[in-house]
Amino acid sequence: MTVPVDMPLEQLEDIFDEHPFLGVPVVDVAGLLVGVVSRSAVAEAVLERRESESLKRQGVVGDELRSMPTWLRSRRRLAWLSANIVLNIVAASVISAYEETLAAVIALAVFLPMVSDMSDCSGNQAVGVTMRELSLGLVRPIDAFRVWLKEISVGVINGVALGILIGIVAWIWKGNPALGLVIGAALALNTMLAVSIGGVVPLLLKRLGQDPAAASGPLLTTVTDMAGLFFVLSFATLMMPWLI
Repeated sequence: MTVPVDMPLEQLEDIFDEHPFLGVPVVDVAGLLVGVVSRSAVAEAVLERRESESLKRQGVVGDELRSMPTWLRSRRRLAWLSANIVLNIVAASVISAYEETLAAVIALAVFLPMVSDMSDCSGNQAVGVTMRELSLGLVRPIDAFRVWLKEISVGVINGVALGILIGIVAWIWKGNPALGLVIGAALALNTMLAVSIGGVVPLLLKRLGQDPAAASGPLLTTVTDMAGLFFVLSFATLMMPWLI
């Protein structure tokens, strides 16, 4: 087996995953041997790429090193973090608007972080799949609607399943089926929203000429946190007679 000099890293990774080779010959367009690519070199390159993508999803843009000027490092990180201030203000406003509900049903405070965190995890799974498909050239920004249809189908199934599980936990823990219904419904809807954002936003950012790896993570986290608060507190307000 040989590989061409321009074979993408993802395909090289697949070859070494499927075969126990320590190395593979590399040939040029004329079929002449130009070298050998080793398993260890591919593994190191894959690790570096994943670490870079992970940093970008957290808002660390570019190949940042601590030896860089402090001002440059700060400016790179603030690029997207500062934009999230507005969304966090909106999230705080949601809590303020439902302050009476939260005070009346203090048990809601226990489940609010769970709804946000579990939804964020679902959204990050969708971000990871979209970023991988973008890197492999399997999807383009024009495919956003098709990607959303596929993600929402998964989101509905997972959202309902997770909603039922956490709803049962809330019901048993606090002995109130209405609380379980509120928490379960909120998690189900927020999961659907999270996978929609995680699947589609990287494509939209790519279309706008922005780095999807750098912006998708912060946007996903902030929006799902804000939406989770809204869903839980608004549903609780509607169900107030059965919660107290």
